[in-house]
Amino acid sequence: YVGQEKCRPIEGWSTIAFAKDWQNGARLQNATSFFYFASDQWRYEESGTDSLKSPIGGDVAYKHPADYNVLAARLGWLPSFPQFNKNSLLFAEEAAKAGDATNEGIIKHAVDEVASKKTKFAVEDPGAPENFPRSLFVWRSNLISSSAKGQEYFMKHLLGASSGLLASPNEEQKPEEIVWRDDVEGKLDLLVAMDFRMTATPLYADIVLPAATWYNH
Repeated sequence: YVGQEKCRPIEGWSTIAFAKDWQNGARLQNATSFFYFASDQWRYEESGTDSLKSPIGGDVAYKHPADYNVLAARLGWLPSFPQFNKNSLLFAEEAAKAGDATNEGIIKHAVDEVASKKTKFAVEDPGAPENFPRSLFVWRSNLISSSAKGQEYFMKHLLGASSGLLASPNEEQKPEEIVWRDDVEGKLDLLVAMDFRMTATPLYADIVLPAATWYNH
């Protein structure tokens, strides 16, 4: 299953998804951080960072773990997608309109936009309509009812389905660096499952594609 769920997508799917025939390998975001925000689990967080620090390490800068994701994204330590609150391709268009379409000009324009906060990191406002995922492709991984940690959050906030979620957002412990919005339910417009079994994920998917390989026929 490691080969089916992990190695095969890396070699096959990621070659297409990240244009490896055009450029070197892209920096990929860890799934834990992606789903933490996409499923809105950060809003229900009850574990503060005080419990994680060393007793001789002094105070923590942030009490909410989500703030450290924001910090890591800002400093370039952690790839975070969507990256900004607008399409990254717009940097090139805007630089060209300003009269400098060179690589250096585009980079300078992007840096200036972020430094001036005209453009913001999407993780700073994950509930904004332009900042959350609208489509999700699941290749041979039974995300719903199996791999997803905190399935009820996935059902409510990603799928907009009946969820059975009992928890309420923890408004007493809000992040400092993230905009707090009302609940967003059913973020995804499209869920595509590629699998060889009719498991829970294909049952909830809009499109199901056969993905039999090697020993599955």
